[in-house]
Amino acid sequence: MYQIKNRIYLNFDKTQKSAICNYLRALTKQGINTENYSAQTILDKFLEDEKYYLEINASRFPFLTDVIDNSQFQKDTEDYIKECIKYYEYKEKQKPIIEAQKEFEKKKRKFLQEVKMSKEAPTKKQLYYYDRLCKKYSIEKKNVEELSKLDLRDEIERILDEHSSDYKNVNRLGD
Repeated sequence: MYQIKNRIYLNFDKTQKSAICNYLRALTKQGINTENYSAQTILDKFLEDEKYYLEINASRFPFLTDVIDNSQFQKDTEDYIKECIKYYEYKEKQKPIIEAQKEFEKKKRKFLQEVKMSKEAPTKKQLYYYDRLCKKYSIEKKNVEELSKLDLRDEIERILDEHSSDYKNVNRLGD
């Protein structure tokens, strides 16, 4: 995509070229989501819209007034749209791979977080919460001095899971 940018719109300045390329890329992305899209369809829509806006003096691209009917401009625009279509189709094909990578990274971060937690001492909040849970459910406390942050978290989760079923059953009876 970046190679084609160097070959098109040679008579535009940097800002003009950037503005029109960004607009065409967005228009292409929007056009891809329709049923029957093609470079020619997107080009026709762009030209039709721009001619209309130029007629009513409300165009985003007033510099197109002299070149909109130029065959070189239309060819450059169509080439850029084709390149954008290739880019978005490629990106769509890569989506499952990217999603799998994100999922792997998520699991990796979780694993590393657990490794870090297994080496840290429990926080005061965790200890307090564990004490309160033991009192609430009349459970004998374990010696928490040798437990890690991870171990205490797992113990708290176990207690909550054990007693949440009791809570759900009591709640159902009350309905």
